[in-house]
Amino acid sequence: MQSGRTKRVAGRANTTPKTHVAYFAAVPEPGRATLKRVRDGIRSVLPAGATETISYGIPTFNYKGALVAIAAFSDHCSLFPMGSSAIKQFAADLKPYRTSKGTIQFPFDKPLPATLVKKIVKACVARNEAKRRGMKAKK
Repeated sequence: MQSGRTKRVAGRANTTPKTHVAYFAAVPEPGRATLKRVRDGIRSVLPAGATETISYGIPTFNYKGALVAIAAFSDHCSLFPMGSSAIKQFAADLKPYRTSKGTIQFPFDKPLPATLVKKIVKACVARNEAKRRGMKAKK
């Protein structure tokens, strides 16, 4: 019996992927194709020096800190913008999707539009750059 938590498709206990390649290989269709489209949108606007890693068992993109993460679940995919600021900033654009404080959920057959993904990632880059400038100013 499943509790109130959403069942993750990839990264189950004892099989946590070590790379994004392994993560995507474990995601069945149609989730894999949907998640890859979102990943392509993210990667298209990442600044030089950004990295893609696995953190907490899911693909995570970093630039001056964590930017966004993505994951596939049994009935949807999620984009995690590492905080609520981007979700608040793009609330009007996100109305058709299920959101929470730190998650944007979208069904396999209705992925986030590439233009919206790019806007969210750019906002997260700006957030991390501002945080980094703030840290340097305090020193």
